[in-house]
Amino acid sequence: MNHEHGGPPLRQRVLVSIMAVTVFAVAAFTLPLGIAVQRLYRSETVTALQRDAARAAAVVPDSIPGSLVSVPSRSSSFRSLGVYDTAGRRVAGSGPGRSALAASGARAQVRDAVEGAYLAVIAPIPSDQKAVGTVRAAVPYSTVTDRVRKTWAAMCLLAFLAVGVAAVLARRQAVRLARPLERITLAARALGDGDFTVRAERFGVREADTASQALEDTATQLGQLLQRERAFSSDVSHQLRTPLTALTVGLESALSRPGADLRAALGDALSRSEHLRTTIEDLLSLVRRPGYAAAPIDLGVLMEDVRARWHGPLAAHGRQLVSRIEPDVPRGLATPAAVRQIIDVLVGNALCHGDGTVTIDVHDVGTGVAIEVADEGTGLASEPDDLLAGSADRADGHGRGLPLARALADASGGRLVVRRAAPEPIFSLLLPAAAGESRDYHPIGPGS
Repeated sequence: MNHEHGGPPLRQRVLVSIMAVTVFAVAAFTLPLGIAVQRLYRSETVTALQRDAARAAAVVPDSIPGSLVSVPSRSSSFRSLGVYDTAGRRVAGSGPGRSALAASGARAQVRDAVEGAYLAVIAPIPSDQKAVGTVRAAVPYSTVTDRVRKTWAAMCLLAFLAVGVAAVLARRQAVRLARPLERITLAARALGDGDFTVRAERFGVREADTASQALEDTATQLGQLLQRERAFSSDVSHQLRTPLTALTVGLESALSRPGADLRAALGDALSRSEHLRTTIEDLLSLVRRPGYAAAPIDLGVLMEDVRARWHGPLAAHGRQLVSRIEPDVPRGLATPAAVRQIIDVLVGNALCHGDGTVTIDVHDVGTGVAIEVADEGTGLASEPDDLLAGSADRADGHGRGLPLARALADASGGRLVVRRAAPEPIFSLLLPAAAGESRDYHPIGPGS
């Protein structure tokens, strides 16, 4: 069977999801930071240039042009520091011969701009009424861009490192999340193949641990259910085999005996066939309705039905069937088909393994109803618990009916117990009483 399905595996989905979130977060953090770094470095350089240009402008005489002008030596750290007149012509210092930034006229202000390959700042030379010139301080713009690029490179390195760490963690997390599902899938397939020994694993993930425990519980329940079904099938086969064998033996005996009453034999065979048909219908109804829906049972009708089915087989062995119902006994709450089968097992065992009169007593036990089947035999050959549990099976196949009866009683909400093991054993079927119902039954005497 092909178990593969479309779509990417969980590991890939988790890995892609975590990586996508990480890359988005790194990009959302790095890009604005890179722009802010560029602006910061330019602002720092402009501030330094403004400071030196202002210092130089403070010591330059305001008599230009027409006087000898010199540039302060303490500003020599800049690549370019020059004095310009109001027309933008260089008067002293270094720098281009003409500067559009310095050609600001008599109302010069502190400004900055990129001129050619330089980042330049001008500061006006103060005078009494107006500016007589400007001092231009400049550095190669590459000093700013190089610093920005180095910082960007370091940021990219850190971003790649963060993405790499995220990839490693995402892979481990994907494995951690996907492995429980893969293990649970393998366990589910093993369960589907009939392996009910599946045990829960602990993965450290609450949902996965819960699913694994649920799978173990399901495997245990299915194993127990299958075991019960197999035992039920084995017990049912015994329950069907017994009346069928009796039917076959009766017909063969009638055919083999000279002068046998064939009409009576056929009547007995029809009676046994009807009993077998009822048994099959009851068992089929129990299999098809595994919930064993309980209903109030008319115990009088039930006892009449039991007497009609078992009077003949017991009479054929010279034995009697007596059924008695205590007055005002409430109705029992159980599955009628299950109760019929349980009583058939008990009466059948009394017929095969007991002796004397078989007595069925129905009486009130307070919160429920007890249906007791007894005979006058010597008692049970094995421990009662072993008989009811099916651990006392014999090689001839006997002993299979009682475990079936016990299982049916438990499934119907009742209980089957051995009230007395020997002598004259008594089996008691305890059923809950139907709420709010009671009937005045009259005792049914010995069948004849």
